[in-house]
Order: sequence, then structure tokens, then C-alpha cells
Amino acid sequence: MIDPVRKLALVIRRFFVLALLFAGTAHAAGSDALFAGKLVSSEDKPVALEAFRGKPLIVNFWARWCAPCRVEIPELIKTQEKFAKRGLTVIGIGLEDKAESVRDFMKAYEMSYTVLLAKTGGIELMQALGNTRAGLPFTVAIGPKGNIVASKLGAMNRAELDAAAEAALK
Repeated sequence: MIDPVRKLALVIRRFFVLALLFAGTAHAAGSDALFAGKLVSSEDKPVALEAFRGKPLIVNFWARWCAPCRVEIPELIKTQEKFAKRGLTVIGIGLEDKAESVRDFMKAYEMSYTVLLAKTGGIELMQALGNTRAGLPFTVAIGPKGNIVASKLGAMNRAELDAAAEAALK
């Protein structure tokens, strides 16, 4: 028999995962702002986000100074590894302006997924995707049709990222 506190925690967790899956539907058109964006790679080369249209995505906004972002990075690495064969792409968009500093950070954290720099306009892009508070970390899952299928302000755990990835792949 499961004790009542643990049972309640399981129910709350399941509710949160379901809420996460449907959180993005109210601002589905926001992904157009993402695909219109032009960011730079960690090599300081321009990247048109239009190249990612039609692919299932987990897009995570982060910064080097953000402690919860640092905690979340290993989970994003695992998400990329787990779902890449099914076509999912994890993109980290750093609210950073110095490519060299980001390259050093990527190396230290062994970031194996796509990392781009917002330089300017990162906060506006997050807001267009539904993050009205402009807080970090912020993650959206986008399906192949460009619809936002999940989003969360704050660090995501393994179960939340798995649920978001599955929703993006549908």
C-alpha cells in the first residue's frame, strides 16, 4: 500500500506532466517568431532558424549565469541522446553575446546539442513564444507542423523533458 503523501505526490506529478503537454496550445502561432529569427552559432556564424522548420524541437533558453540552467543542461543532453534517432533536435539558445565564452562553457558542460546565441532580441523571442516574464530557463517543445505543444518557465526534470519530447514527435 502506498502511503497517502506519496500517492498525492504521484497524482500531482501526473497532473503537471499533462498540464505541461497542453500548456503551449494557447500560443501556437508564436513559433513563427522563432523560425523568423536569426541567431549566431557558437562559432559566431549567422544561423537562420528557418532551417529547423518542420522538425520536432525542444528549444531551451539559458544563460551561463543562470544556476537552474546549469542544473538542466545534463538533462537536455540526455534528451538529445535519447530522442535524436527519432528526429528530435534540442536547441539551446543562450542569452549571451560572446561566442568565445559560450564555447568555453559548452566544453565545460559537454553540451552535445545545438547551441545558438541570441546576442540581441533573445528576451523578445522568449516573450513571443509565451514567456511573458522573460525568466530563465525557458523551454518550448515544437511539433513538426510548427505548433508549440509544451512549454515551461523554470528547469525541467527528466520526466517533463521526456513528455515534451514525445509531444513534439507526434
